Order: sequence, then C-alpha cells, then structure tokens
Amino acid sequence: MIPRILQSKIKETFQYKPKIIVLYGPRQVGKTTLIKEVLKELPIKKLEINADQLKYNDILSSRDLRKLQELIGDNELLFIDEAQRIPDIGINLKILHDNLPDLRIIATGSSSFDLSNIIKEPLTGRTRTFQLFPVSIGELRQQQTPFELKDQLESFLLYGMYPEVLEFKGKEQKLVHLEELTSAYLYKDILQLSNIKHSDRIHKLLKLLAFQIGSLVSIHELGKVLDMSHETVNHYIDLLEKGFVVFRLSGFSGNLRKEVTKMNKIYFYDLGIRNMLIDNFNPMAIRQDVGPLWENFLLSERKKKVAYENSFANTYFWRTYTGAELDYIEETGGNLNGYEFKFKSKKVKAPTTWLETYKNASFSVVDSDNFLDFLL
Repeated sequence: MIPRILQSKIKETFQYKPKIIVLYGPRQVGKTTLIKEVLKELPIKKLEINADQLKYNDILSSRDLRKLQELIGDNELLFIDEAQRIPDIGINLKILHDNLPDLRIIATGSSSFDLSNIIKEPLTGRTRTFQLFPVSIGELRQQQTPFELKDQLESFLLYGMYPEVLEFKGKEQKLVHLEELTSAYLYKDILQLSNIKHSDRIHKLLKLLAFQIGSLVSIHELGKVLDMSHETVNHYIDLLEKGFVVFRLSGFSGNLRKEVTKMNKIYFYDLGIRNMLIDNFNPMAIRQDVGPLWENFLLSERKKKVAYENSFANTYFWRTYTGAELDYIEETGGNLNGYEFKFKSKKVKAPTTWLETYKNASFSVVDSDNFLDFLL
C-alpha cells in the first residue's frame, strides 16, 4: 500500500465541526482506496454507497428528508463513491447537512467539471475539498530511499505514476494497463457529461497536444489542423483540464512589452498517458523528446507538491519575444523563483533579461541529479 499524503489531511478534517468532504481526481488514482483506509481508523458506524448502484440514486436525488433519513438510519458517516452519477446530489447533500448536523459525509468523484458544478453552489461554505493525483514522488519517498527513486526515474518518465502501473514490474503489464486507462477512462466522463458530438476529434486533439508538451500552443493552428473553430478547441481543452487529463501553464509578465503572455503551454497530468497517446515507449537514450518529457515530469510532480502543501503558489513559464526564457516561474508571497530544467547536469546561467528585470528573483537549475530537492 502506497501511503497517500491526503490520508492524514482528511483525517484531520474530522476533528473539526463536520463538513462535507469532497475528493476529486482522475479514475484509477486510488480515491476509493484512500477513503476506505481513512474509514478503517474511524470507530463509528458507516454507510458506504457506490453511486453506480441505481437502487440508491432515487433516494439520494429525491430532495425528501424523510427518505434520506430512512436511508441513513443510525449511521454516523455517509460515504458516496462516484457521487457525480447522482442527479441533484448537491442539493440533497445540503438537505442532509442542514438537517442532520452531526452526520459526516464524504463524496468522491472523477469528473470535476460535473461534480463541482452540481455540488459547489448548493454547498457553499459546507465543504472541504481535496484533489488526489496519480502517485507523487513525495508519497513514494515515504517508502523508498533517494537512490531507489533515482534508479526508477526512467520508468517514471516513460510509464507515469498511476498506482497500478507502479505496482507492475514488467513493461508488458504496464502497457496493457495504460492502454486500458487511455481508451476506457480518458474520454468516458468527458463524452458522457459534455455532449461532445465528435469523440474522434478529442483523441486527435490530445495526440497533437502530446507532441507539443514544452512548446507554446497555438489554438488557431490546432483549429486549422482539426477543422474546428477557435472556440471549440478552447472548449475541448477546458474539458480535458477539468477531466484531469491536461493542465495549462500561462506566461508570466511583469508588464514588459516583450514578454510572451497570450499563448499557453499544455502538459499532461501523467506521462504514461501522454506516451501511450503517441505510442512511444522507447528508452530515454534514443528519444528525441527527453527535454519535453523532463519538463512535463517536473511540472506535474511540482503541481502535486504545491497542491498537497496548500502553498497557494502562482505558476508560470517565462519567455520574451527576443528569445530569453525560463521553463518555470513560481510566485509565492511576493517572491519570484525561476527554474530551468535540464535532464543532464550542466552549468546554466540565468538569462540576463531575467536578472536585470527581476532583481530580487532567484534562479535554479533542476536536473536528474538534484530533482528530489525540487520535488521534496
């Protein structure tokens, strides 16, 4: 069992006045397993419901307090897995919370764009929200030494960080699971809940984005290739973000006119998914995309770290039209920290424009020798 950082944080939430705990995350990252581990340590009576079982859906969408109370009985905690499957779940959880103030409620969901919409408004001020990602380096470090983590680095870059992928030892098993994830889970919620007519275009868009990690993404060019409008491409990317497939990084600007801010870079939450989309699991020694892979890996891992630590950091890349650039900028508490990512260790100087424009900002190089300092 890989210990998850959120386990202790969710347990701590139970020490305070009961709030509805909402746990988001992609499919297969271990949301159900995590909550069940938490519940094992709570010596109270619990009702666990999987929303895929239709027998519960009528009651949990009824807005009828009497029916809801009959379902809950004398249980002190209600756990609803895949809560996005229940119509009007938000308003029904509000009814339970307001009328049964001692009842503890946990809801999980893999479709943030749907679950957040149906829960957020009715439950304003009543929830504590967490997001679970694929396994992080910080979580693996609880069981493994720095040497062991560095020894597996190439595997992380090729096959990603999904729990089951990490458990499998052989390449073939990893690929079978990644193929299943990519085909079965990647579009399922997005297609079901957003009424997209052209599912093939989602796949083509993702493949194009997979080839462009680390590069500025032109929505206009993507639209031309896919024969889609600018608005439709943006809409699809927004859905892929909310479905935990990709995330955007925007350009940082201190109001220098020569800084690039109108285009984004787009990265994948998991590199195993990305590599499966382009069908490339060649070893690092013969790959042409080592730099982009390294950049995506560090950014996705840092994203997990920032989220789990509640760091509230603003994150960007930095580039000027004259060619100066940094892979990553983190703005925390008014402090600017700039990073350049290089897979192989080498001396790199900070861009002169960066040093002259942001005199109090830091600059660091993150490579395969020191990356654990950056991620831990």
